Amino acid sequence: MSETTGPQRPAGPPPLPRRSNRSRALGITAVVLVVLFFGVTAFANFYTNRLWYVSGGYAGVFTTMVVTRAVLFVVVGLLLAAVVCANVVVAYRYRPLFVGMPDANGMGRYREAITPVRRLVVLGLGVVLLLFAGSSASGQWRTFQLWRNGGSFGTDDPYFGKDVGFFVFDLPWYHFLTDVAMATFVLSAIAAAVTHYLYGGISLQTPGERMSGAAQAQLSLLVGLFVLTKGVDYYLDRFDLASQSGSLITGLTYTDDNALLPAKTLLLIFATICAVLFFLNVWRRTWMLPSVGAALLVLLAILLGLIWPGAVQQFQVKPSELDREQPYIAKNIEATREAYDLTDVDIEKYSPETTLGSSLAALDGETKSIPLVDPQVVRSAFEQTQQVRAYYSVAPVLDVDRYQVDGTDRALVLGVRELNTGGIPDKNWTNLHTVYTHGNGIIAAYANQRGRDDKSQLDTSSSAADEVGIEWAQGTNSGEDDLQDATGGYEDRVYYGQESPDYSIVGKASADAPNYELNLPLLGSDEGSTTTFEGNGDASVGSSFNRFMFAIRFGEPNFVLSGRVNDNSKVLFDRDPTLRVQKVAPWLTVDSDPYPAIVDGRIEWVLDGYTTTDRFPGAQKDSYSDMIDDSLQEDLGGLQTLPTDQINYMRNAVKATVDAYSGKVTLYEWDTEDPILKAWEGVFPNTVQPKSAIPEELLQHLRYPEDLFKVQRYQLARYHVTNAEDWYQSNNRWEVPEDPYSPRTYQPPYRLFIDEPGDTNNDETFSLTSVYTPYEKANLASFVAVDSDATSADYGQMKVLELPNESTPGPSLVANQFASDPQVADLLAQFNRSGARPVYGNLLTLPVNDGLMYVQPVYASREVTDASFPILRYVLTKYGNNIGVGTTLRRSLSDLLSTSGAGSGDDGQGSGTGNQGNGNQGNGNQGTGNATVDQLLKRAEAAFNAADRAYAAGNLGGYQRNVKKAQDLIGQALALSNASAGGSESDDPSSSASPSESPSASSSAGG
Repeated sequence: MSETTGPQRPAGPPPLPRRSNRSRALGITAVVLVVLFFGVTAFANFYTNRLWYVSGGYAGVFTTMVVTRAVLFVVVGLLLAAVVCANVVVAYRYRPLFVGMPDANGMGRYREAITPVRRLVVLGLGVVLLLFAGSSASGQWRTFQLWRNGGSFGTDDPYFGKDVGFFVFDLPWYHFLTDVAMATFVLSAIAAAVTHYLYGGISLQTPGERMSGAAQAQLSLLVGLFVLTKGVDYYLDRFDLASQSGSLITGLTYTDDNALLPAKTLLLIFATICAVLFFLNVWRRTWMLPSVGAALLVLLAILLGLIWPGAVQQFQVKPSELDREQPYIAKNIEATREAYDLTDVDIEKYSPETTLGSSLAALDGETKSIPLVDPQVVRSAFEQTQQVRAYYSVAPVLDVDRYQVDGTDRALVLGVRELNTGGIPDKNWTNLHTVYTHGNGIIAAYANQRGRDDKSQLDTSSSAADEVGIEWAQGTNSGEDDLQDATGGYEDRVYYGQESPDYSIVGKASADAPNYELNLPLLGSDEGSTTTFEGNGDASVGSSFNRFMFAIRFGEPNFVLSGRVNDNSKVLFDRDPTLRVQKVAPWLTVDSDPYPAIVDGRIEWVLDGYTTTDRFPGAQKDSYSDMIDDSLQEDLGGLQTLPTDQINYMRNAVKATVDAYSGKVTLYEWDTEDPILKAWEGVFPNTVQPKSAIPEELLQHLRYPEDLFKVQRYQLARYHVTNAEDWYQSNNRWEVPEDPYSPRTYQPPYRLFIDEPGDTNNDETFSLTSVYTPYEKANLASFVAVDSDATSADYGQMKVLELPNESTPGPSLVANQFASDPQVADLLAQFNRSGARPVYGNLLTLPVNDGLMYVQPVYASREVTDASFPILRYVLTKYGNNIGVGTTLRRSLSDLLSTSGAGSGDDGQGSGTGNQGNGNQGNGNQGTGNATVDQLLKRAEAAFNAADRAYAAGNLGGYQRNVKKAQDLIGQALALSNASAGGSESDDPSSSASPSESPSASSSAGG
């Protein structure tokens, strides 16, 4: 049979190379597309962020951050990758030239596969290590910059005698370098060992020498370097003990000082010896001594680092813990008070009076500034009555600030009318991002429910009263413009706020083009129903490239396609005030409560910035979020300046403002002595303005920050005790009380105008206040207030009134007493019968008349529709053992005086709810005039005795205060005696009323 007619071979499979090439091409294309997608996305974010910083005037901040991160990425990443790859190359170069047969370790086929592409393998390993090590290093840019720019604290730690700056600025960077070195040597040793094993330098399956001389020398050197670096790590760990959290305190304890510290020193010495043994093994070529040394090092680490300290703690410390730990507790107390700025807290023993000795007129003047408008409860009233449109809203918790109205400091409850995109009727891209772009104006109410004259108090029980139950200082109706009058008018458009959209595109193609942005015309505003933003914006989107970049950033093609985007268009983004400050100052922890203030005709968001650390030696370390938590606290967000939530040092270093119209961020120095602030000013020069540059009008609205106060009150609860023995035994330990109406959360602090006890000038101080209860008890332990007026010389001075016993009820007990009082219960039961429910406002505690008074507004809220909102119906008061209730604070005080037997002097304005008086003349069971005079004289005698005791104790302030009190009581007794004598000679029945009524006749009515 010929070849042409012979049997044909079956057809083979299709050529594999062609399919393989096609698959490889598709795979490469997919990889390139994925890399290109992520690369372009990353570049778009980088580029648009740079535009944001440049537009805001903070290009230097962006450049410094990028350059620092890039340098750390390249230097650390390249160094680690180069060392590891160099060790792989060295291991390959010094591989055995001849590998014995047969292939004992089975590596032959792997050698054949890797050897032709070994350079690519090494290069790929280097790239992977570069990416991982560089990314880790770039995240340490804050640590690097603090090390580079940090200075001295001027205070030495009590354990090692080193400046605190070493622990805060230097030690973290030294730890990072040590960790990088250890990682480098470990990875190098692993990579070298794998290479030697692959190419026969290590053969575990063959008898005799299992490791070549080159492999042994290289691995001995690498392991020795690792052990030596571990010794350095043991040395640095000694200093970490100064800020290490323990079961008792933060910092060194007896066990740390007498067991762990010597153990770290011994481990350092033995690690050095062990490293020397490994170095000697480069020449001796025997693993006996290095192996024994390494095993002993591990054994000693367990014995000295775990077992020995445990034994010391169990058998030496626990049997007599107080005696052992007392000196260390004392150091912890001192360091904690310094780190949280508690060294100058003024703690005063305070014995509160339980009986009011003032007339109603006097009380009315002393208490008229008490806030009755709860910033959380009245939010719905603000929205329902003043939002005007469904697409406007206010913050979940309103703010409190003070303004001069007709020459008087008035506390106002404020809410910025911001844009709420959830209420926009037609949610398309054009409306969401080019039409509905901003909010308008501020809504303000007088906190004490008294109008502009600060006299007449709104009574919602009156048929003529405003149905909202709020005295507006700024609203949308005629006559609601007191705040505008007081400030001289302001720019009311709000493009930057807490509720602003993610981004808006503003600007029109030409000057004569129509306005697209919807606007809300307000009283005194020159703007119409539409407007156009005229500020600089955060970036221009006039160029095609910028449009493309923002289209990628926000995933929105309309940046390129929409006709609303023109050559003059600007984009506003990253508009939340907190986020803007965090971007400009990424080293700050920003207060969780930005508040608006009208300054120089602009709405400015005012924020407080803190410098914090968890490295202050000896100071107690606690969770920042736990310390600032209360019933009003929202979830924390934003940038974290520390890797953990733990802090043990805090300063209000910076006051910041964000212009609500232009978005301009300005930082001002506040704590000019803070070493951390000074370090960051070295990192970012000219970013923080000097304290002297703060405008006078802004200074009037700066206040003591809430989060700092909450952190300080948390620590002061235990660290007001300065005796180590008392601290250990928890003698006189306090705690922040729970909110009576929100279990398992702390009661928030309140901003009040208060009269300090013993102040004869009757000058009210704008303060941030709170109370303490004894640990795990419900009685009142103390009242704390800090001067919150930034224009005052006493700004930041914290004062504590410490009660001598536990007979005064705390907030939870008072809330229960209010709820169980027959008068109050009967009145509130009417809510249920009318289909409403009671809503309890802030339970306030404040010093009044040498005693402590509780005041609480009670609102009524109907649950029929979503449009309902709470209206103030009653005010509850408590002083001593007496409770008052009325539809206004004045009426409640009248009832309180009536139940206390002091006479209200209300001149017919009583609440009519008391069960010990008739509510018309307030002359319930007040007793005869002579009995009242005797009571006043007895109290005067007691005050003189207290003055004598204070003088003997060297307390001149207490002596003067008690003498003044006694003199006032004698004066009241004489006046009462004379009035009673005059009344007995009159035939007019009205003259028999309590003489305390006469002053109220000249006081303002409308209580």
